Formats: sequence, structure tokens, C-alpha cells
Amino acid sequence: MRDIKSLDIKALEAELSNLGESKFRAKQIFTWIHQKNVQTFDEMLNISKELRKKLKEIYYISHSSIEKKLISCYDSTVKYLFSFDDGECVEAVLMSYRHGYSACISTQAGCKMGCTFCATGRGGFRRNLTAGEMISQLQAMESDQNVRISNIVLMGMGEPLDNYDNVIRFLSLVSSSDGMNIGMRHITLSTCGLADKIAELAKLRLQLTLSVSLHAPNDEIRNKTMPVNRRFPVDELLRQCRAYAKTTGRRVSFEYAMISGLNDTHECACELVSRLKGMLCHVNLIPVNEVKETHYRKSSKQSLREFCDYLNSHGIPATIRRTLGSDINASCGQLRGEHKF
Repeated sequence: MRDIKSLDIKALEAELSNLGESKFRAKQIFTWIHQKNVQTFDEMLNISKELRKKLKEIYYISHSSIEKKLISCYDSTVKYLFSFDDGECVEAVLMSYRHGYSACISTQAGCKMGCTFCATGRGGFRRNLTAGEMISQLQAMESDQNVRISNIVLMGMGEPLDNYDNVIRFLSLVSSSDGMNIGMRHITLSTCGLADKIAELAKLRLQLTLSVSLHAPNDEIRNKTMPVNRRFPVDELLRQCRAYAKTTGRRVSFEYAMISGLNDTHECACELVSRLKGMLCHVNLIPVNEVKETHYRKSSKQSLREFCDYLNSHGIPATIRRTLGSDINASCGQLRGEHKF
């Protein structure tokens, strides 16, 4: 059986036509699934019983069940552990801002990338998520909190560009005016640096924000923390980032986790400026998440401020990211790691 939530209206029209059904039913079914968030075909009241029976025989409607939920007492951030029908679990986070609600969702169960400061990769890779399962995380959070999500960050578990086809399908579905209708400019896609896929993404000229986990100004440091750098070294990665910004006209956001004594020195700041000079970009400085299995420690507040000030004073826009949900370990990987499968 296949996940019907992963099909767009055109695909539904084609499949309904093959079943001898009228194409106009596709939009009705799509609306039931993506706007009304039905869990079963029997809830589709304007669809005939005969067609509902056919749909049940071929498709399933993916959904996310809440296995665990933590709510921050500081800022109302909500961290979820969701499970799917096969028992796989992923994490997602709902954050409240002045502009509305932002959701950070997962694109894979586990991750292959093996970044040494990340808790997700320690659990290994299990499988890719379907586009429908990505949608389901958003729907589950909206239903649970009775809110409307306005911004999406693909920065949860997994590497989005390693699940490229399903992620592109998700972007089409979630931005559809017949679905959740969340515009591309309200979506951020985060990657650890798959330069070949960044090149593919640039060709689509989507108006989303590309966020690249850089975390180091050179190969020597990045090789220690991010195995992907051996495949796509810093020079190649930044070359594709420059091309992406030029092709799309969109600013590239660089994530830089500040690790005490490793990548937070004045020399690192100087090298980063020289690497990024002239690029349409922005740098997010983040105190590294202190995972108990690693020896990494956060940079001091003074180091963060000095690093940030240096970048800004040399023409590289930079900010220190506000940390949300610190009391519930809102960064991904830790909640799933505690779950017993």
C-alpha cells in the first residue's frame, strides 16, 4: 500500500482516472487530507462508499502519533517524539515567536551523516520519511496545540538533501494553496553540505531559505566534526553556495555551532570572513548542544559576542541564535535516543 498523503493533485487525478473515476474527485480528496486532516477514508463524506472502498485497498493515510511530549517552562517550546505505523520514531519541535508558530520537523528516521556533535547520528539511520509523513508531523502539532503553523524548518532528524525526492515532493504539497498553503519564503531547508544536491536544488529556483551547517572555516577543523567534508570539502561547498545565491537571488544562511577551543578563536573568525566575503549570506552563531556522549563544550558568552562582532564589523552579517527549549533538550536526537523500540 502507498501513502496517499504524498500524492499531489495531478498525481491523484491520474490515479483516479486509471480507476475509472472522475478527475475532480482528486481535489476533494486532497482537501480532506491536507486541510481537514482526516485520519480515515470514511471521514470523506462527499466521496462515494464505492470509491472509499477502492482507496482503502490501494492506499493508506499516513499519520503521526505522539509518543512523548515535553513543554518548556521557559518559553512554551514543545518537543515531540512521533511514531509512524511501522513503529519508527522521529522528533519535531514547535516554537512560538511574535510572528507566529514555527515548526522544526524531521525528514529521516535517524541520519547517515555522522556529525560528531549531533545526537541524532548516534542512533544510526533507519529509513527515509515519505512526504506525507513530513506533512503529518505538522498536522499533529497543529491539532495538539490548536494553532496554525506559519513557518517550517527542515532541521530535525536526518539530512533533507539525502532524501531529496521526498523532500521536494513535500515542499510542493505543503505550499499548495489547496493544502496547508505555507509559502516557500516561510520554509528553511537545512543541509550538512551535500554540494551536488545544492546544485540540483538551485536549478529549481525555489524561494526557500537554504541553511548550510558549516561549523568550521577550513577542512582541517571541519573534517574532525563532519565526515561529509571529506566528500565535499569547504571550497567545493562554498562554491556551490555562491552559485545557489546567484541563481536564486536568495541569501544563504550558514549555521556555525560554537565549540570552545575548536572553532571559536579569533583566527577562525578571520578565516571565515575571508571565505564568505562577497557572498549573499548570513551567519547564525549557535552555542553547541552539549551532548553527554561528546567532550564538546559551549563557547563562552564573551567568545560568542566577540566572534559575532568581528564578522559584522567586516561585512559578514551575523547573529547569535536565541536558544529555545533549553530545559527540554529541544535540539534533535536526544528524546528518540531515550525511546525503547
